[in-house]
Amino acid sequence: MGRILTLDDVEAAIRGGSVFAAGGGGWVDHGRMLGTTAVSVGRPELVDMDEVADDAWIATAAAIGAPAGTTQWEMLGIDYVRAVQLLQDELGAPLYGLIIGQNGMSSTMNAWLPSAMLGTKVIDAVGDIRAHPTGDMGSIGMANSPEPTIQTAVGGHRDSNSYIELVVRGATAKISPVLRKASDMSGGFIASCRNPLRASYVRKNAALGGISRALALGEAIRGAEPKGGTAVIDAICNNTNGTILGQGTVKKKAVTYTEEAFDVGTITVRCGGRDLVLHVMNEYMAVDDGDGRRVATFPDVITTLDRDGKPISVGHVHEGMEVLVFHIDKTEIPLSASVKDPSVYPVAEKALGIALAKYALA
Repeated sequence: MGRILTLDDVEAAIRGGSVFAAGGGGWVDHGRMLGTTAVSVGRPELVDMDEVADDAWIATAAAIGAPAGTTQWEMLGIDYVRAVQLLQDELGAPLYGLIIGQNGMSSTMNAWLPSAMLGTKVIDAVGDIRAHPTGDMGSIGMANSPEPTIQTAVGGHRDSNSYIELVVRGATAKISPVLRKASDMSGGFIASCRNPLRASYVRKNAALGGISRALALGEAIRGAEPKGGTAVIDAICNNTNGTILGQGTVKKKAVTYTEEAFDVGTITVRCGGRDLVLHVMNEYMAVDDGDGRRVATFPDVITTLDRDGKPISVGHVHEGMEVLVFHIDKTEIPLSASVKDPSVYPVAEKALGIALAKYALA
């Protein structure tokens, strides 16, 4: 049986999703708006993949753009609903449910409002347990597929006449950049619904249980909050089998917004007698020590926390701030087909100027 999501689940999703956001993954306020609206206007239902018929249609609900808050963006809850409606119209069939491309501060709840308003189920599976910069990284193995698919995008800053509705068909590698360009043109953040697939494919290729993992982590964090920051950090580590790579002061932040709607650069944290260099492409994609040795690489979870155990997004990190660098090794999380696909790495490697695939696929 499915689980009706509640206001308590909204707070758990924000907290757990914020850890898996890996420095990106949207905004807490946006997530709280999405989740609260969903549980207020309807009964969004979380469903395990075991309950879904093989021939059911499932698509991905996602937000596209750079989450560092450097642009004039506007996205309303109804934009997620409209994106689903456009995809169903183009598909000519109802969607049974939606997965999300990734967990995040808001993205863990991307499927909740369509569920409340349209009756689509919130499927307990994700394109990637953690947040990532490109759609292909959450496309559950579709990045290289020659098969034409459907992607829609809706949203934009209304006052500057930047609202866009877009429906595109084609191979996902060709049309995903179109949605990213639309995101940039709309103000930097846009709702999408994409890649309708049969449940039999999703079951084999998605990271199963990704939503319930975020909820369980969030519940552990909420339980520890009254005991203080150390208890919260311990709860995060214990719930995920994660570790703290280092604690120290942000020595340098060199992150810039690109025309491709990415925030790219590095954040250097001085931890005791050594530096940790965090490589950023919207999210934290890798960590090197001061000698250039690789400490962590996507699809590992890499997150900055403050002393209270609260995740800090890339946009809110500043020089002089004290942070903890948190890490979950990829062996501790379910991995989707897309993060095991060599073709998703060259774009990020080119943007960052570092190797990813040889570590990620090892």
